Amino acid sequence: MKFKWTKLLWTFLLICFIGILAACSSDGDSDSSDPGDQTDGKISGKLEIQYFVGGYGDDWWKTVIADFKEKYPDVEIVEHAGPNINEEMKTRWISNNPPDVVYIDGNGSNETQMIKDGQLMDLSDWASGITLENGTSLLDSFISPAEEFEDGSIYSLPLVFDTWGVWYDAAWFEENGWEPPTDYDSWMDSMEQIQQDTGISPFITTGQYAQYFQRGVLYPAFAAAGGEELLNDLSNGVVEAWEGEEVLNVMKKVEGMVAAGYVDEGFAARSHTQTQMNVLLHESAYIPVGFWLPKEMQNDTPEGFVYGFVPTPMNDPGEPMALVPDIRPVAIAKEANNPEAAKAFLEFIFTEKYAQKFAESTGAIMNLTGVDLSSNDNVPEFLKGINDMINNPGAIEIHDRNTPEGKEQEIAIEITNEIKLQIVEILMGRITAEEFVDIMTKKAQDLRK
Repeated sequence: MKFKWTKLLWTFLLICFIGILAACSSDGDSDSSDPGDQTDGKISGKLEIQYFVGGYGDDWWKTVIADFKEKYPDVEIVEHAGPNINEEMKTRWISNNPPDVVYIDGNGSNETQMIKDGQLMDLSDWASGITLENGTSLLDSFISPAEEFEDGSIYSLPLVFDTWGVWYDAAWFEENGWEPPTDYDSWMDSMEQIQQDTGISPFITTGQYAQYFQRGVLYPAFAAAGGEELLNDLSNGVVEAWEGEEVLNVMKKVEGMVAAGYVDEGFAARSHTQTQMNVLLHESAYIPVGFWLPKEMQNDTPEGFVYGFVPTPMNDPGEPMALVPDIRPVAIAKEANNPEAAKAFLEFIFTEKYAQKFAESTGAIMNLTGVDLSSNDNVPEFLKGINDMINNPGAIEIHDRNTPEGKEQEIAIEITNEIKLQIVEILMGRITAEEFVDIMTKKAQDLRK
């Protein structure tokens, strides 16, 4: 009996010893593995996130990253952030050692170029399987859809729904009995009244960055006149589109604003922040800018100033206003070291909770439908109003700009650059609407030879 018990004891000790060796071996394998290796389906390892910090600030990013770390404590998050982060990280991307997640926004970032260079992961199969809390598909829940290429590839998810429109001081308008415009005719009437009452030039934009007028006035005007097809054909330099009657009619409207003396004569030399200050100080009444305006100017906003926003009223009376989204996407690097954690992070942020927090923190809208901001006291009133418009079709129409590929992309870039040059010319009164159209038509013809 004594021998039998001794034998059993040694057998038990041997089993324990083997188990300890196996555990040590497992720990050793884990230490030598890549940071992004996942064990037993567990999200772990180092996750690098690159995000641009501009007019929206970084409060929202700090919040979601902290919450993600709380849910996934085995993930070490490294943040690469700041106003110059795109330039600072360029070497990492060129050397095929990018961060895992990238928010594509700000100077130095170009989604189209990143796709062309093969830097972004194809998310189509993965994203098609994601569902939200309410059971709907994520891809079916975007206000502005994820851009899908001809082969079905999706390289980014549209995170921020920004758009350009016309801003004004709602309190000042109410004080003077001025009504916000709903179409081009009422806008012209409004500017006439404001000029008579105050002696100012009611409209201002930046001449140093003519894309503010291009995106904030011309794009919605083209969309209102001819829909998404005309908007994209003009942006892509289709000759027949530039020759169309709708385009001349739009430019006649612009010419009408200039001829009436409604455009501030000093616009050409001013930066975007200078022109924004003009509106804050009531030296001008209307300015085309994106959703970031209140956040960007929060330290300079006078007491009593109430931000008012309307989709740019270049539409004809009785026709819906037009919005052209300016989307800021988020993507995963093709060479990501931790793709599973990156996917978990993207799935984590596209929720009602963080859509609400996004509106609170940035003054802009996350690109998700059905998010009710009306009862959120931390969201500004102008944003609640535009969110209601977006989620209730009829008052406005949303028209998306498509990203061309190959040679079409090169043509689109040249067309954009030419439009910006000619915007300054027509707003200065140096060319007519007919001359603007002729110049752009000839440019499109030359590019397509």
